Amino acid sequence: MQRLSYPMIGSEAFNAMLKVEGVLGNCSLDPLLKELVKTRASQINGCAFCVDMHVKTARKYGERELRLHHVAIWRESNLFSAKERMALEMTEALTQIQSVGLSDELYQRARAVFSDQELCDLVFSIAIINAWNRLGVAFHTELGSMDKAMGLDSVQI
Repeated sequence: MQRLSYPMIGSEAFNAMLKVEGVLGNCSLDPLLKELVKTRASQINGCAFCVDMHVKTARKYGERELRLHHVAIWRESNLFSAKERMALEMTEALTQIQSVGLSDELYQRARAVFSDQELCDLVFSIAIINAWNRLGVAFHTELGSMDKAMGLDSVQI
């Protein structure tokens, strides 16, 4: 059960976060890559609302069902490109930053795969999904509550 409506009560902060999302919506990263990142961070953080939304969004963009099932086991899967694997590794490191951290070695490997702009956009994308996850977990955002507004109500899973 949803605890409170943070978009209504925290509307100024909520709108600022939406502006960040708007900027990232036009960033240098492939939209499907961003959805993989958002899905993986949401899985780690246990945000059911965000996992549900980003899986549906990825499907809307044409992502294959099997790859979505493999996001949680990406290290063992051969379905992801080197760039996607690096993005998922960065997502895990930055999402679990307290226990994992971001080593110089991982950062340098990421720099070898991403341009400076892409790396910056990736880190901002990881940061914002972690913020959304914390809101979803704190306030128990209802699964599917944004589907219609985001055009996800007709996505076939």
